[in-house]
Amino acid sequence: MTRLGGIDANFLYLETAETPMHVAGFTLFDLPEGYTGSFHDNYRDMLVSRLHLVPIFSKKLSPTLLDIHHPSWVDAPDLDLSYHFRNITLPAPGSMEQLEAVIARLHSQQLDRNQPLWQFTTIDGIHNGQVALYSKVHHAAVDGGAGMVITNTMYDLTPEPRKVKPPATPNQPATASRPDPIGDLVTSMVRFQLDMWRSAPEVLGNVASMFFPKVPRGAPLSQYLPKSPIRELPKLVAPKTPFNATITGDRSYAARSLSLAEAKAVGKATGGKLNDVVMAVCAGALRRYLLGRGELPQSELIAFVPISLRELGNTDMNNQVSGMMCGLATHIDDPVARIKAIQASSADAKQVAAGIKDIVPQDYAFFGAPILIRGLNELYGKSGLADILPMSCNVCISNVPGPNVPLYGAGAKVAALYPVSIPTHGCALNLTVQSYLGHLDFGLTADQRAVPDIGRLADFVIEEFAVLKAAVLPTKPPGPDAAAGASRPASP
Repeated sequence: MTRLGGIDANFLYLETAETPMHVAGFTLFDLPEGYTGSFHDNYRDMLVSRLHLVPIFSKKLSPTLLDIHHPSWVDAPDLDLSYHFRNITLPAPGSMEQLEAVIARLHSQQLDRNQPLWQFTTIDGIHNGQVALYSKVHHAAVDGGAGMVITNTMYDLTPEPRKVKPPATPNQPATASRPDPIGDLVTSMVRFQLDMWRSAPEVLGNVASMFFPKVPRGAPLSQYLPKSPIRELPKLVAPKTPFNATITGDRSYAARSLSLAEAKAVGKATGGKLNDVVMAVCAGALRRYLLGRGELPQSELIAFVPISLRELGNTDMNNQVSGMMCGLATHIDDPVARIKAIQASSADAKQVAAGIKDIVPQDYAFFGAPILIRGLNELYGKSGLADILPMSCNVCISNVPGPNVPLYGAGAKVAALYPVSIPTHGCALNLTVQSYLGHLDFGLTADQRAVPDIGRLADFVIEEFAVLKAAVLPTKPPGPDAAAGASRPASP
């Protein structure tokens, strides 16, 4: 029995029918010529033989007595495979729009907390002969970094699935006593307070450096004050947009792809990084979308950008995340000036995030946390406060590095890896990007009421990248990668 940490448990407490808290992936596969058997059956059998590689797949939640403390993970020896593995066949014609609509519907459905918190659905009947996989896991069990462990289990590096050593036969376990939730709670609270006290000097020093940057002896103070990241503090309040609203339980979803090599070239040409290009492309698409609705604010939109705190090589199945606020310069029409402004804002935001990351606890404990936090979140959603209160951000934008080698599943080659993420009250749109095999795969997930025409916004991502690319890269004859956005499976 393993107790959930405060950050992991928080994803359980924040979950309602309107805000499911699972993360997911939408994978497209190319079946090889002459593929035999059912892809669904073949993939299910392959993954069943590997479930022991992901311990969380055989764990379920066990709440504490009277919900006085965070729940625990306990063994679930008898898996209901009919729940965890499902299949859907699209009706004719099996278009990409139909497929995206199915992904949106599946993503709106909560996971059953009486079961281990994961579910895989294969989808066939796609017009071009491809098959798809929608895989979701509760965010309480995994973040993007830990998700790589699951990715390594789900796929192979060759068409022939690798042989996986079966789980060792466990020795007869001794009868384990259930932990004392009250004693555990007190211990957690004391440890949390001690950790805060130990980190206080460093935290205070980092906060002070934001207001009073270090100035070399004899240097004029005026040259260093403008470099203080305190300039970013006004961005704590974002302008009002259609994305800043109370959401429903219905989702809209769209997937598109761009050339990774061309995106890197744009970043190099503008003196920035790949993430700056992703932000700029999203910013351009959001600007066009809101202009078309007559709802573009005069001040720039603000994006929440998740930051992984996971150390290199750490594969713990928990959440190790923080985040920063970055201006999107949507008030700037010129795409080159916009990406330059985003680069400056991102650099300042990273300084702020580095300075305050120790302030954000990665664990917490207090009496009745499950009841209190869950109740406050349900009250927040039902009250409609997200419709009227100022928000700190407008959208969430995340860029996740992915594999740069071909992947296979049950003998079929992975054609694309699209993320499917989480909208929340007050932030009804999430744009998440994952790189795979020379492409940037965009997954746009939103509340259906806030963004009913998400396909149009996704098309703007493709078009705005073309505009930015034309502005900063020299023209050249079309090559095999020239129409990358249009040639990927999920693009129109």
